[in-house]
Amino acid sequence: MIIFPAIDLRNGRVVRLQQGRADAETQYSADPAQVAARWQTEGAEWLHVVNLDGAFGENSAANFGELKQIIQAVKIPVQFGGGLRALENLKAAFDQGVARVVIGTAAIETPVLVSEALTRFGAERIVVGIDARAGIVATRGWVAQSQVSAHDLARQMHACGVTRIVYTDIARDGMLRGIDADAMVNLGRAANVRVIASGGVASRRDIEALRVFPEIEGAIVGQALYVGAVNLQEAIQVARR
Repeated sequence: MIIFPAIDLRNGRVVRLQQGRADAETQYSADPAQVAARWQTEGAEWLHVVNLDGAFGENSAANFGELKQIIQAVKIPVQFGGGLRALENLKAAFDQGVARVVIGTAAIETPVLVSEALTRFGAERIVVGIDARAGIVATRGWVAQSQVSAHDLARQMHACGVTRIVYTDIARDGMLRGIDADAMVNLGRAANVRVIASGGVASRRDIEALRVFPEIEGAIVGQALYVGAVNLQEAIQVARR
């Protein structure tokens, strides 16, 4: 299982939000590239970078500038999402050097984009992000609530050719409450996709709970790393067992 340190960008800074709320922001660094280099030094195999401004529909120029600096600072691959709602957005990210993109809101609002992206870039470079409250998908930076269940959307995406989903439990994200491993595994089994679990990792116990399931390809760890509740090197060792 792969541990993905999260680098969430807001106005060019590294921040963490609680439950995705813009009014519950904590800044951890004004130098995202330095943070990326730190995670690489501590053994990270991938980085998960999120353009929060893009997710909220705001100007993303500062974050794209920092994304470029991150990619130049590290040799490990970067998975990137947030506000990618058109093919030209995906191409711009790939042109920066991103290894994989995460399509979230567009997967439910314009699912044809996912099919087009799979055809143009291939399934290994496209991930669908499904963010849910109580099993129901939220979009546009988690501000808008849909009427679609996470399982139904995952099945629809699998039918399009998607093989990998980042599944975020919004209620637990940034809250250090522990991850709902059963929910992550059940989505993977229901849709026959690999899941990168996100939202709530609080300790090594969460890594131990996830790593035993073949449906779980990885776990995104954010708040727990930044407050020291999880040691990245230890988490990677546990995930590899």
